[in-house]
Amino acid sequence: MAGVAKPVVGVIGNAHVINDRHNVQIVGRSNLRALAEVAGALPLMFAGNLHITDVDALLDSVDGILLTGARANVHPTCFGMEPDPKHEPYDSERDAIALELCKRCVDRAVPLFGICRGFQEMSVAFGSTLHPEIRELPGRMNHRMPRLENGEVHPDPNVVFADRHEVRLAPDGVFAQVLGRDCIRVNSLHGQGILKPGARIVVEGIAEDGTIEAIRIADASAFALGVQWHAEYDPQHNPINQALFKAFGTALKEHQQTS
Repeated sequence: MAGVAKPVVGVIGNAHVINDRHNVQIVGRSNLRALAEVAGALPLMFAGNLHITDVDALLDSVDGILLTGARANVHPTCFGMEPDPKHEPYDSERDAIALELCKRCVDRAVPLFGICRGFQEMSVAFGSTLHPEIRELPGRMNHRMPRLENGEVHPDPNVVFADRHEVRLAPDGVFAQVLGRDCIRVNSLHGQGILKPGARIVVEGIAEDGTIEAIRIADASAFALGVQWHAEYDPQHNPINQALFKAFGTALKEHQQTS
C-alpha cells in the first residue's frame, strides 16, 4: 500500500557560474536536508529566474516555498537606493522572482519561510528598506561570517555557524510560541539587514545590538515567517532551528490537506 505523499516545497535556486563558463542554478544541500529530514517534505528546486519559472504554475504545484540564503545581495534599486560595486555580487533575476513570490504566497495562503537573503526578500517585498552593511551602523556588531586573519573564510563550519548573539523575541509573538521561550541564541552570516521595516512587516525578534532578526507578515493566513540567521544549519540537533522547520512542516501538511 502506498504511503501518504509528502508535501512538496519549492526551493529557490541561485545563479552560479562554474569554471567561468557554465551558468547553473544551485541550492545548498543543508536546505534540502532540513526540509526532508526535519520538515518531512519533498524539496523541489526551481530556477530563481522569472524567464524560466512561472510563479502561478509553481504555486499550483507545491505546498510551500523556501527562500534560502545566498551570497548575492538584494539589489538596492528594489528598495529605492543606489547600488555600489563594493556591495556586489547581486542577482537581479532572483530578486524579480523572489519579490513576486513573497506577495503571491501570502495572497494564495501558501506557506513561506525566508532564511537570510530570503528574510531580506520578504522584507523588501512588503516595503522595507535594507542597509547594505548593517555592521557600519553605530553600535552594531559585525554580523558577517567569521574569517581568518588573512581574510579567508574560517575552514571549520562549526566555527562559521556557531551561535554568536542573542535574539529577544516578542513575548506574545508567533516565534515565542513556536520556540517556547523569549530569548534565543543564533548564528550570524550576513551583511545586509533591515533598515526601516515595511508596513506589513511585524518585527518579532531583535538582536542585542538592535538588528532585526525575526519577522512575520501581518495578516497572512498561512505560515509567513523570516529569520536573518541560517536556520538550515543543523536543525537535526539545534533545538531552535529544528522547531522552526517542524513548524514549517506542520504548515506544509495543512496546506497539502486543504488544497
